[in-house]
This record gives sequence, structure tokens and C-alpha cells, in this order.
Amino acid sequence: MALCTHGAWILLCVIPALVTPAAINHEDYPADEGDQASSNDNLIFDDYRGKGCVDDSGFVYKLGERFFPGHSNCPCVCTEDGPVCDQPECPKIHPKCTKVEHNGCCPECKEVKNFCEYHGKSYKILEEFKPSPCEWCRCEPSNEVHCVVADCAVPECVNPVYEPEQCCPVCKNGPNCFAGTTIIPAGIEVKVDDCNICHCHNGDWWKPAQCSKRECQGKQAL
Repeated sequence: MALCTHGAWILLCVIPALVTPAAINHEDYPADEGDQASSNDNLIFDDYRGKGCVDDSGFVYKLGERFFPGHSNCPCVCTEDGPVCDQPECPKIHPKCTKVEHNGCCPECKEVKNFCEYHGKSYKILEEFKPSPCEWCRCEPSNEVHCVVADCAVPECVNPVYEPEQCCPVCKNGPNCFAGTTIIPAGIEVKVDDCNICHCHNGDWWKPAQCSKRECQGKQAL
């Protein structure tokens, strides 16, 4: 290594020897961009307590202002103690409601079932109908069907018939009864054979006829 003899040159030669890597202090240099970004992670957000209210999306409302937090349909009022929200006692939805809207704070029924269903068919309110010849029904405002079943009287004959679209059987030939196996009309005496005359009980058509023997005619002793 050459020796420096000139005074100024000696100063220049000595200074580099004094500045060594160990002598460099990194705190004397500004932080790079990466270090600055990491320091921003600890930012303190504004505190709105007592000044306003913040909803789920971060929107700030003033004191006294009404707003709807989140997906709620019930309004809230911003106070110094935080949001004060309506929690009403919503009316019950009608069990026959077929259309419910949730646009307001409480669900609201927009359409109530206005018909009755009976045996797979629909009927209007107060509509009367006969599902069978012996039934009379009506669709009530409560959407329920009330029916009355006809109570048929005992027929006055032993051979009643059922006509189409009629509930109760009818005696097409009038009242009658049995005299043995023979059907005789009521109200008259009937000679059923050479020895017996019969008539029906009055009103008791299901009972066998009352018969009395008379002098047999047309028969000769063998």
C-alpha cells in the first residue's frame, strides 16, 4: 500500500478507513415502501360512538336519523347509545292466507283463500251444492264445507225403487205389503186364493198382511 505524503491527500486516505460497514447505522436511512406499507396495518378508525351509527355496510348515520340495518325491514333510530330499533308484535298471519308480502316491518297477508275444497272440487264462498243425491252442502266464509245428509223415511211399500238424482226411494205403485210371497196394495181386501182374504196393516207396511179364511170356493172333495 502506497504512503500518502501530501496533507490533503492524507485526509482523503484516512476518511475511507474510518467509514466501515460496522459503523453504518440503518436508522439514519428512511424505511423503504414495503416497511411503510406494513406500518399502515395498525391504523385506528374513527370512533362514532355518541356521534352517529354505522350499519353493516359501513355507512354512517347521524343522530336522530332513521335507517334499516342489514336486511331488516324494521326501522332503527340512531341515538347516542346506538341504534334503537322497532320490534313490534306482528299480527298472526291468517291460516288461509295464500299470499304473504314481507316488504314492511311485519309480514302482511295480501290474499286470503276465498273458496272451499271438497272431494277434489272447488266451490265459491256461500255456494250451495249437492255432492250426492242425499247430501246438501254449502261453502262457508270460514272456507269450510258444511253438509246435511237427508234422513229418508221408511218407505210405505215392500218394493221401493231409486230414481236417478233422487235421494230417497219411492213407491211407484203406492203403499203395499206382502201376503205370503204376493204383494198386495194397501187399503183394500185382496183375495189371495180360494180360501184367504188379506189386507195390509194401516201404516205398518213392512209387516205381513192380515189374512182371514173364508169358505173355500171352487174346490170339490175328491
